[in-house]
Amino acid sequence: MTTTPAPKPSSRDRVRAHRARLRAQGLRPVQFWLPDVNSPEFKEQIRQECLAIANSPGEKDDMTFVESLIDYEGWE
Repeated sequence: MTTTPAPKPSSRDRVRAHRARLRAQGLRPVQFWLPDVNSPEFKEQIRQECLAIANSPGEKDDMTFVESLIDYEGWE
């Protein structure tokens, strides 16, 4: 007598079980929508903003401030 193995759960069932385990841990799903950094529109917007910063009267002071926030410790 041969026994047939139990069918594998579907991907939908596996996802449902995984989410149930996460919820049991007190977690909940959150969805984030972010800009597509590869889109031409996004790249153009960044280019314009960089130009605006580079050409602003306070650019040197702004960059000095930003650079003062960088922590290089542990970098090689």
